[in-house]
Amino acid sequence: MRSLNSSLKKVVQGSLAVIASSALLVGCGQEEKQETKAASQPDKVYKLKLAETWGPNFPVFGDATKNMAAMAEKMSNGRLVITIDSSNKHKAPLGIFDMVKSGQYDLGHSGSYYWKGKVPNTLYFTSMPFGMTPAEQYAWFYHGGGMELMDQVYSPHNLLSFPGGNTDIQMGGWFQKEINSVEDLQGLKMRIPGFAGEILAELGAKPTNIAPGELYTSLERRTIDALEWVGPSLDLRMGFHKIAPYYYTGWHEPGSELQFLVNKRVYEGLPEDLQEILRVAMRTAAYDMYTQATHESGKNWVSMKSEYPDVQVKDFPPAVMSALKEANDRLLAKHAEKDELAKTIQQSQADYLQQVRSWTDISHRAYLNSQAQ
Repeated sequence: MRSLNSSLKKVVQGSLAVIASSALLVGCGQEEKQETKAASQPDKVYKLKLAETWGPNFPVFGDATKNMAAMAEKMSNGRLVITIDSSNKHKAPLGIFDMVKSGQYDLGHSGSYYWKGKVPNTLYFTSMPFGMTPAEQYAWFYHGGGMELMDQVYSPHNLLSFPGGNTDIQMGGWFQKEINSVEDLQGLKMRIPGFAGEILAELGAKPTNIAPGELYTSLERRTIDALEWVGPSLDLRMGFHKIAPYYYTGWHEPGSELQFLVNKRVYEGLPEDLQEILRVAMRTAAYDMYTQATHESGKNWVSMKSEYPDVQVKDFPPAVMSALKEANDRLLAKHAEKDELAKTIQQSQADYLQQVRSWTDISHRAYLNSQAQ
């Protein structure tokens, strides 16, 4: 009896071992099939929507968004697809901040200083009067702490902001009448956004901000007396030279940087490799826009001089420039007094400008002066 029980026990144990072994083999086979199936499935595609301030096929500015989206899709092998809605579709050219913040759009392309009425410290990240050139400002963003300060301003609003393309130094604007003195600024109705608008208001002008698509009509109908837009890269196409004879050189935007706005939660929800692809695509598109703007301004300025010789290029008189600079310094001090972060940003920009401008003086300025002699 003991012998029989022992034999049965061995048979049962052997059967259990065979069953366990078979189950293990089946399990491994299922895992292998699942892995093969997973490997054969296409990677998830992330579809994002971008709203831009500009109209459809707007030159230079609109090229930056198209280039960025194309690069992101190609670098991600089709896993990151960005569609672009221009202002004619979303109907809110100056509403990009709110639409991206709320998640109505995942990304935006606009100008940071458009939001100074909502968040005053946003104005520092486009261009400041009497401030840095494009090369100096890019160096500040990426090597002088500018990106970190910009994040402090935008992060509380569920937003990330990245440089979105530089126009190079902007012209001082198109005027219906010549500016010979500070008194000529009294009551002047001018389209000019950002901090420069506050400066002109300090000197008695009446600044306003108008969407790009309404600029020509506003100047033609004398709703405004003057406007600044960009420079020859875009001004020739807009036709301002046909309705305003005086074209003034710049002071207010020496290195105007657009921005890519990104909904922070959307960005953090992307896989890490797609976050990096998006970041690199935005940075590359921004630099490409800068070189394109420089090219277009050079080309269009030659055309403007030859085809429209009646355009009178003017510098603002020294007394006007002095008054503008004094107003600029007064207003900066007021902003700094009221806001500790504004004070920090101003100090960062001032310190960096002092450092980098000493190099600009003995390199670019010295070179250009030597060629003019």
